[in-house]
Amino acid sequence: MRILVIDDERGVRKSLEDILRDEGYSVKSAETGRDGIQKVLDFQPDIVLLDLFLPGMPGLEVLKRLSEEGLMENTVVIVISGHGTIESAVKAIKLGAFDFIEKPINLNSLLGTVERAKKQLNLIRTRNALLETVSREKLIGESPAMLNLKRTIERVSRVDSTVLIVGESGTGKELVARMIHDMSRRANKPFVDINCAAIPDNLIESELFGYEKGAFTGALKGKKGKFEAADGGTLFLDEIGDMPLLAQSKLLRVLEERKISRLGSLENVPVDVRVIAATNKNLEKEVERGSFREDLFYRINVIPVNVPPLRERGDDVLLLSEYFLERFSSDYKCEKPRISDAVKEILLSYSWPGNVRELKNLMERLTILHPGKTVKPSDLPENMRGGSDGNLTHLQLKKAKEEFEKSYIKAVLERFNGDVRKASKFMGIDVSSLYRKMNRYGIGSV
Repeated sequence: MRILVIDDERGVRKSLEDILRDEGYSVKSAETGRDGIQKVLDFQPDIVLLDLFLPGMPGLEVLKRLSEEGLMENTVVIVISGHGTIESAVKAIKLGAFDFIEKPINLNSLLGTVERAKKQLNLIRTRNALLETVSREKLIGESPAMLNLKRTIERVSRVDSTVLIVGESGTGKELVARMIHDMSRRANKPFVDINCAAIPDNLIESELFGYEKGAFTGALKGKKGKFEAADGGTLFLDEIGDMPLLAQSKLLRVLEERKISRLGSLENVPVDVRVIAATNKNLEKEVERGSFREDLFYRINVIPVNVPPLRERGDDVLLLSEYFLERFSSDYKCEKPRISDAVKEILLSYSWPGNVRELKNLMERLTILHPGKTVKPSDLPENMRGGSDGNLTHLQLKKAKEEFEKSYIKAVLERFNGDVRKASKFMGIDVSSLYRKMNRYGIGSV
């Protein structure tokens, strides 16, 4: 942890340097504001202790310069105010300073403020890392299915209704949920996620609704649940199909009443939360089996959003491949691999059971193992190559399957005089899937 002291009093600088070095910090100092700004550029401190009463360039001016030049994005500034400069210290807080300490400096006060600044710095860096991750992850694709999905996200983000995102594992359901949140009026409020499949059945309620001290053995103090943490924002319930029935019952009540009750408490706490749920299961079949409440299904399925599997996205596979290769070559600071035409054919014909997640992992592996080289079929995993004649056989089978599917869809549509709903019911697929296939094969209304 690096700390820069900017103070024109030599004695103060020496004293602060000694104290902070004894605490294990790397410390440098500057006597003037201009020198301090240069030291911030060179030393890149985590924390700056800035005296407001400086000759030449006052502390407030230094603070403005640091802010204007973007030097406070990953740095916490603590101002030092002497007698008669409290008003200036308040102005400094408004300009982005974290806190202020008064002269003469109290040792305990100084170290306490530095500790709080460290925690603030960790929060800032965590937030920046999350924002960078979210900003880098985006929906790549120009296929009809993806263009339709992007339009749906834009429409859904304008309203506050509950959303159910359906799609296979690895298709990017959480990314869709985050995009809906980021484009909504709740964008500046929390986005809180919980994976219902990853939480033990006996803990899911306490995670969602929180608990009071003494609510159960080990509850030494109260804790807010995910609903309270997401107040004003969005709660993303991933893999909701794996939520136990008792928790489903309580979730339904919360969605209807907009109030939660912590475990061990009789008090109802109002919450303003938009719920976005996601699943890779067929919830209608889960309802038939009795493992998912029918009333909850209808309550969360206000706006259904289907995320298509990668195998139905055509040339998006190549767009995503290039995107991930660019990204990983930048991350690992190496030359981007090139994909041969033979490999492109394999990528387009492969079924991608792991969807975008599988493709992403493959591109990362190729970037690490073959930087700057042309990727050949032999560089791909065995299950993708299928042996010496596997590529050709795989492509032939894929083409044959597509020709059969295209002919089959045409025949069924003709049988039902172009009625897409009747045709989809006959084929055992939903209407949206049939429309996607018709669009893919260029089949118009019959």
